[in-house]
Amino acid sequence: YKLHSGRSRNEQIATDLRLYLRAGCDEISEELSALISAVLDRSEQVGQAAMPAYTHLQRAEPVLVAHWLLGHVEMFFRDLDRIGDCRKRANVCPLGSGAVTGSTLPLDRDLMARELGFSAPTTNSIDATSDRDFVIEFVNALSLLALHLSRWAEEMLLFSTQEYGFVHLPESYSTGSSAMPQKMNGDLLELVRGKAGRIIGDATALLITTKGLPLAYNKDLQETQEPLFHAAEALLSSLPLVSGWTKAVEFDLERMQKAAETGYMNAFAAATYLTRKGVPFRIAHEQVGKAVRLALEKSCELQDLSLADLRAIDSHFDAEFFNFVKLENVLAIHDVPGGTAPVRVREAIAAARSKIAPACEDAHAHA
Repeated sequence: YKLHSGRSRNEQIATDLRLYLRAGCDEISEELSALISAVLDRSEQVGQAAMPAYTHLQRAEPVLVAHWLLGHVEMFFRDLDRIGDCRKRANVCPLGSGAVTGSTLPLDRDLMARELGFSAPTTNSIDATSDRDFVIEFVNALSLLALHLSRWAEEMLLFSTQEYGFVHLPESYSTGSSAMPQKMNGDLLELVRGKAGRIIGDATALLITTKGLPLAYNKDLQETQEPLFHAAEALLSSLPLVSGWTKAVEFDLERMQKAAETGYMNAFAAATYLTRKGVPFRIAHEQVGKAVRLALEKSCELQDLSLADLRAIDSHFDAEFFNFVKLENVLAIHDVPGGTAPVRVREAIAAARSKIAPACEDAHAHA
């Protein structure tokens, strides 16, 4: 047969899109794995340094800096899983489906699928020529990845302000101000944050474009290509830069540590102390609240109150309280899987290392 015999543009475009998307899954997975590895490297480098954990943007409890970084790693791992799942569903071959009803020539669909590296042929010619679920799924997965990169960028930008001072922006990834000599702006992070809006828009555009289409092929489907290409290319250009930024950024660990030691962030540990003494937690919560108010009046931290001050609030306070609310102990008592106790954080880093190795191997194998 001539090369084009038995083929239709509809099936060929559907096949080309799947080939493009499959390659995109592999390339993005490889770059995302590199970013995860870079964050894990930084998690190990920061050692046992602590920082405040925030809820509602208010200081909540002390946490290891490594534990904070691992929180972002978890989001990126979910992105990696979603992209891998998307690849599995996209990896079927439409060739042989014809324009809509299947080829009229006895083409070997299994052979064509195998030669192009697909797992199997598609099973319905109508769906095969009009399906763009795999594009929608892929771009939605990328929009979540872009969202996570945006959250990473926003947090780093926030922590780089003088008000926080936890992050020193790397000069090689920043720009100066044309007017203000003292300024150094995190342009890369701002662009990454900004791109998330367009990629989320790509995902929305795909859903709106396809929501009212009858089976099978319609020319509207041509409009699904631009959002796909933009989302994939935007992330492929962003991820290596974010990895480079992550390797170059400096954390002010001393300042982070000092911030973790102030602001009454050991108050929950203090309530835990009373609870372990047999005080119901609601009452312990109230009593520690009184202690915090007293410390505020005295312009000191909880651990700087005298034992007499504390016992005037609740008789269950005794001398061992002061060791219990020290920073190192406050961290150590969160000794559960997924907690910020140093031993658990070391376990989490090791587990993430073992998880990322197979992901890197899979990405290289498909490339």
